Amino acid sequence: MKIGRRGFFKIAAVTVGAAGASAATAAAAAHGAAEDGPGVLVDTTLCVGCRACEAACAEANHLAPPPEDANVFDEKRDTHEQAFTVVNRTEKAPGVERFAKKQCMHCLAPACASACPVKAMTKSPEGPVVYNPNRCMGCRYCMIACPFDVPKYEYGSNAPRVRKCNFCAERQAKGLKPACTEVCPSGALTFGKRSELLEVAKTRIYTNPDRYLHHVYGEREAGGTSWLYITDVDLEQLAFRTDVPERPIPDLASGALSVPPFVMTLWPPLLMGIYAFSNRREEIKDAESAQGKEDHHG
Repeated sequence: MKIGRRGFFKIAAVTVGAAGASAATAAAAAHGAAEDGPGVLVDTTLCVGCRACEAACAEANHLAPPPEDANVFDEKRDTHEQAFTVVNRTEKAPGVERFAKKQCMHCLAPACASACPVKAMTKSPEGPVVYNPNRCMGCRYCMIACPFDVPKYEYGSNAPRVRKCNFCAERQAKGLKPACTEVCPSGALTFGKRSELLEVAKTRIYTNPDRYLHHVYGEREAGGTSWLYITDVDLEQLAFRTDVPERPIPDLASGALSVPPFVMTLWPPLLMGIYAFSNRREEIKDAESAQGKEDHHG
C-alpha cells in the first residue's frame, strides 16, 4: 500500500500513542463489538438541507447557535470547536442540489483513541468515541491521527480542550436518540444498530440501482465507521475525504509496534511524566497558597 506524507504522519502519531499502552490491540478488540453497536445511516438523496441537525446538535452540546444565513452553503464548511456537525451542499445537476452533514464518524477502531497516550479519547463499549478533558494533556495526536480530520482544538481558550461530536453518548445512555437524528424531518438520518443499517443501505442500493452509487461510505473506510452514507453524488463534492484506507489505522501501525524505535518507546512515558510533573507543581502551588492563607489568618 502506498502511503503519502500525510499518511506517514498519521501512522507515526498512532504508533507513538500506542507504543506504551498496546492501544492497537485494545482497538482491535473493540472493533468486533462496535460492528453491531449503534450507528446512523445518512441518505443524502433524502436530505433537504434544512440544517435542523446543526441547531439540535448546538443545543444539545451547549454550543453557539449555527448561522441562520443560507449563504453558509456558498462555501464548503468543516467542523470546528463550536460546530460539531455542519451541512454542506453540492449540485448533482443544474438545479438539483444535494446535502450531507459531516461530524465524527465514530470509527469501529478509532485512530484517535489509539494515538492518545493518556486514554483521553476512548471507544466506549456502547459505541461512541468519547473524550475526557480531565485526562487530556494537549498533545493533539488525536487530531493528527484522525483520517477524517474531525477533532478540533480550542486554541483561543485558557483551558483548551479537544472538541468533536461524541455521538450524544449521554443521551444514548438514557435511551434517547442522538439529537441530530431526532429532529431530522425528511428521514435522511436513521438511527439504529449498525449491522441492521448496513442491510437497509444495501437493500436501498440494490432495489434502486439507478438511484444510488453502489457504495456504502463508512462500511469499510478506516476499517468501518458507525456512521454510514449512501448517496447519488461523489461525497468528495460534499467535502468528505475519499482517500481513506480500508484497513484500520491502528492496524497500519501494528507492524511498527513489533520493533518500536527507542524514541517511540520512551516518548509516551516521557510525555506522561511531564504531565504528572505539571499537575504536581500545581498541587504544591495550591497547597502553599492555602497554607499561606491559614498562616495569615492564624
